[in-house]
Amino acid sequence: MTLLEIFPSLRSGMPSRLDPAVWPRDTHYDSEGRITVGGVALADIADEYGTATYVLDEQEVRSRCRAYRRAFPQAEIIYAGKALMIRAVAEWVSQEGLSVDVCSAGELAIALSAGVDPERIILHGNGKSCDELRTAVRCGVGRIVVDSLTEITLLSALATTRQRVLVRLSPGIDVHGHPAVKTGVVDQKFGFPLGSDLAAEAVERILRRTNLELVGFHCHLGSQIHNPDYYGEAVRRMIGEMARVRQDHGHILTELDLGGGHAVAYRGGDAEMNLTELSEILEDALDAGCARHHFPRPRIAVEPGRAIVARAGVTLYRVLSVKHIEGGHTYVTVDGGMSDNPRVALYGARYEVVLANRHPCGPHMTATIAGRHCEAGDVLAVDVRLPADLRPGEIIAVPCTGAYHHSLASTYNSVGRPPVVAVRDGRARTLVRRETIDDLMAREVGV
Repeated sequence: MTLLEIFPSLRSGMPSRLDPAVWPRDTHYDSEGRITVGGVALADIADEYGTATYVLDEQEVRSRCRAYRRAFPQAEIIYAGKALMIRAVAEWVSQEGLSVDVCSAGELAIALSAGVDPERIILHGNGKSCDELRTAVRCGVGRIVVDSLTEITLLSALATTRQRVLVRLSPGIDVHGHPAVKTGVVDQKFGFPLGSDLAAEAVERILRRTNLELVGFHCHLGSQIHNPDYYGEAVRRMIGEMARVRQDHGHILTELDLGGGHAVAYRGGDAEMNLTELSEILEDALDAGCARHHFPRPRIAVEPGRAIVARAGVTLYRVLSVKHIEGGHTYVTVDGGMSDNPRVALYGARYEVVLANRHPCGPHMTATIAGRHCEAGDVLAVDVRLPADLRPGEIIAVPCTGAYHHSLASTYNSVGRPPVVAVRDGRARTLVRRETIDDLMAREVGV
């Protein structure tokens, strides 16, 4: 018998075993041994809102916004909305001084409904439809990132006033990540290859349009990049291309958007981007590039998305069963899966998993967290350590799930998507309600 079992009151003085690299800053164990986030016990949230449920710490989102503004005081910080575009988050980041980028008419509508100034909205996407471009122009979005020659033609036909645009370039930088998230290489679907005839033609076409204003270039190197040197190299290459535009056309570009992709830790020990180092490398690269080409310093923009919201999110599941396979694995099946977190199946993402409703004191087992869906690949985590006495009905929590979980969620097996519940100062409130069977059936129009 352990001291904690003899003296349960000692739990309140225990050091937290929750890794601060992957959990919101305001995460603790309470006197009952339950995990709390934002002053609210996760087990209480599971009881009140059901499971699976996304929990989002508002203060964590805001603190990450402030960290970026401190690290890049002269830059424009643009929240990459695709990471988690819901009205509350758009409102929070806007209040913290960030701009917002959107990739569809739906994301644009959410941003506008949150009160985001259209001038601070940037429209992205390699496949924007005519209707989406028309909506963006009518709403007065601040900038549109041009991704194809077709978009130039459409924009010039739609814009009734002068529309500011950026041209997206692929700088030819391979960050050696997962093939699905490498966007800085030349041979991929986004943008125009830097230095190519295609890129030169895009610039020339825009400059010929009196209702389009080319203000700068955009690039994006990929996702989960922790080495800031890649961004320094991107700055040097992009400044060189900006200088070429001045030489060929006498036009000075004033904005350089370096995209996002800054790495966050999903498990203890994972590498993540150091913002101070990134800021210093960008400054050095700007100084060197502008000096070499005698080019005036452009305004820099960065687009964090995952780095703003990932660590603010925790997903809660209820254990449905524990199955020990003789000579094989132990499977812990939960009431969620690839419909609320497809990243494991898509990218091989790995997560920590922790029991949330009590602080375990006894022996542990190695387990695989299995989802509820009828797919052999529906697995949420492998080789995680959980209490050996784990029982059905208990609550497990998966940290660092604020980014690309709600955004990528589906209704596979006709399972409704989870709610998003915000926590702050000891209170919880619904941001997005749970999707019900009635919601799913409402789209059916008959046979």
